[in-house]
Amino acid sequence: MRLVNTETIQLEFLNDDNVPEYAILSHTWEQEEVLFQDMGRDTAKSKKGYAKLESCCRVARENGFEYIWDDTCCIDKTSSVELSEAINSTYWYYQEASICYVYLADISTISEISNSRWFTSGWTLQELIAPSSMIFFDKDWRELGTKISLVHVLSQRTNIPESIHCDSEELETTSIAQRMSWAADRVTTRKEDGAYSLMGIFGINMPLLYGEGDKAFYHLQEEIMRVSDDHSPFAWKAIAARGGLLAPTPAAFRGSGNIIP
Repeated sequence: MRLVNTETIQLEFLNDDNVPEYAILSHTWEQEEVLFQDMGRDTAKSKKGYAKLESCCRVARENGFEYIWDDTCCIDKTSSVELSEAINSTYWYYQEASICYVYLADISTISEISNSRWFTSGWTLQELIAPSSMIFFDKDWRELGTKISLVHVLSQRTNIPESIHCDSEELETTSIAQRMSWAADRVTTRKEDGAYSLMGIFGINMPLLYGEGDKAFYHLQEEIMRVSDDHSPFAWKAIAARGGLLAPTPAAFRGSGNIIP
């Protein structure tokens, strides 16, 4: 597992059997993020995203953490094998982190928090659910609150029950359809990521096949049904006339938030 040393802001590879406590960053990608290939080069500091990485390291260091994990630079996305392994492991990365720092780049005050783009990203859904401890920051890295202190706001904005925000193990008590409904209004740049970003929420691992488009979501549902006897995946509403038992996108589950297992 690669982690960023908060003192040197350099990558280090640590054996999975001996991973130290680490903080993890949750954010939405902006222009000029620091990528894996930039680390250790002068190009890193010249990118706009370096300030975010540097600030995250500073906050983590002040809180006693020697390492952080940041998806922009800890994954070599030019390697399809490494990318597939990382995406299949992302939920675990966030679940195992000692704390998650949520950086809201488009928010200045706590009253604006619900308007952040962070709540519309497909990827940040699992990043909200998996960590046991979270601190939210505004665009200037001023603390807005914790997952617990903001639980009512988070629940209202996401339709995720407060009990799950307080204890992610409660996820197992919710239906597949209800979990799908939380992703109904979230977006990803690539169609396939609409499915891949949900794997951890359902405890699913599957190969990544970029280029398959909408088929990725069908494959996700098939994998879920292989390991679950919950029939709620069929409790979706067609957006347009079509045949088939499986939903075409998470948006089809928009009205399924109250479905019980």
